[in-house]
Amino acid sequence: MSHSSRCAACKSLRRRCPKDCVLAPYFPPTNLQRFSCVHKIFGASNITKMLEQLPVHLRAVAADCMSFEASSRLEDPVYGSVRIISQLQEQIIEAQSELEKTKGEIAFHNAQQQLQQQQTQQLQIIQAIAQEGEDQHSWLSSSQQDPFPNVNQQLLEDYNYSNTFLGFEF
Repeated sequence: MSHSSRCAACKSLRRRCPKDCVLAPYFPPTNLQRFSCVHKIFGASNITKMLEQLPVHLRAVAADCMSFEASSRLEDPVYGSVRIISQLQEQIIEAQSELEKTKGEIAFHNAQQQLQQQQTQQLQIIQAIAQEGEDQHSWLSSSQQDPFPNVNQQLLEDYNYSNTFLGFEF
């Protein structure tokens, strides 16, 4: 790079920016604040060493991470980015809790729906059986008389009599 378009790092350090400057692609001359933050926390030589140790395709991500960590550390000297990470973890826990609650509500509603379907099916079966019984009863009354016309009444009277005899009253 020429002297007039030095990168933010070289401008900040008041040095000439070489053509092969490791910092130039990640700290453009238009963003002096970014390099200033990173420099305060990590130091220029450490930044250069870290970037040189990485493959070229990972350097931009590393510079972004250093910038984020540095600005977080300047904003919160005690916790830095850990504060943000903790807040995000709390949000994840809250979201997981809400998800489990919602899954429970869905399961409850599905169970209710299944129960209603079963009750509807049972009612339909009972109605079909009752209709079949009515059909058979009408056939019975039209073709012949009931051979045991008062059997239910007689059974009920016998049951009540035996319970009265044993000391139970209904």
